[in-house]
Amino acid sequence: MRMLSLLLALQFGTLIPGQAVATASGATTVETRSVQVGQDRIAYRKVGSGAPVVLLNRFRGTLDTWDPAFIDALARKHTVILVDLPGIGYSGGTQPETMEQGIASLDGFVESLGLQQFDLLGWSWGGLLAQAYLIDRPARVGRVVLLATNPPGKNEIPLQPAFLDRALKPVNDLADEEVLFFEPDSALSREKARESRDRIRVRPDVDARIPSQPAQFERYFKAAGGFHEDATGRREKLTRVERPILVIAGDHDTSTAGQNWFPLIGKMRDARFVFYSQTGHAPHHQYPDEVAEVVLDFLAPKSRSDGPFTAALSPSGAMP
Repeated sequence: MRMLSLLLALQFGTLIPGQAVATASGATTVETRSVQVGQDRIAYRKVGSGAPVVLLNRFRGTLDTWDPAFIDALARKHTVILVDLPGIGYSGGTQPETMEQGIASLDGFVESLGLQQFDLLGWSWGGLLAQAYLIDRPARVGRVVLLATNPPGKNEIPLQPAFLDRALKPVNDLADEEVLFFEPDSALSREKARESRDRIRVRPDVDARIPSQPAQFERYFKAAGGFHEDATGRREKLTRVERPILVIAGDHDTSTAGQNWFPLIGKMRDARFVFYSQTGHAPHHQYPDEVAEVVLDFLAPKSRSDGPFTAALSPSGAMP
């Protein structure tokens, strides 16, 4: 048994000290593992089996704050890999303060897992990093899902004060989350907020790992600010990306308004857009099974006639 444990640790990374070994494979029980990437210790979880999809989290999000119903639904057909970037949640090291640093951390992480190509799903701040990674590392990425996030460059609808007031509180209660991630004027959305919170908090001590220091907030903001200043022209490059992209948004998102994508409709080469009504910054938490099905359909293997992405990626990885 001890030899089996050592072999598993060598293959998938080490267990973080103090984490109990799970007896089931669901998102609420799967163990937390970690790998060393330079000076950083990066924590992650793997759920399910199949083609890998790497999930990048929101501002202040951790391994614990994904809705397990959404993760388990994706894991029916994919190996779902959740990751905390350095300095966030369960991970040690220096938190990225630029997208370039985030890309380098993600490079090191996927290389440590032996991933040559994979799909990406990014939520909110993680969606910014997913776009930057896609644009800067196109040969490594298959398909990209962008959940409740905004494109590079200047966007017409800014983050709303009601969101920011609650987003910076050290600990958020249900009333905060109704504003942050749902549509507080909708009874349906408020009920979905409660259900999602209950699912997430099956794991103990969720709040303990959530970033709560001003210095951490500043690093998030600095990276996002550089993304939207767009000195490297990623907004224009996004319109030339050949990889399939799925954008999912709520129509009442007070953080990253989905309407900011409208100017790019008709300019992107292989994009799909899905909007949910009476929904805020977390469509996949309000409708975990339904959004997962949309994502799974998008990620499903397609024939060569279906679009420009096939299993064989360009060896050069150059932008078109």
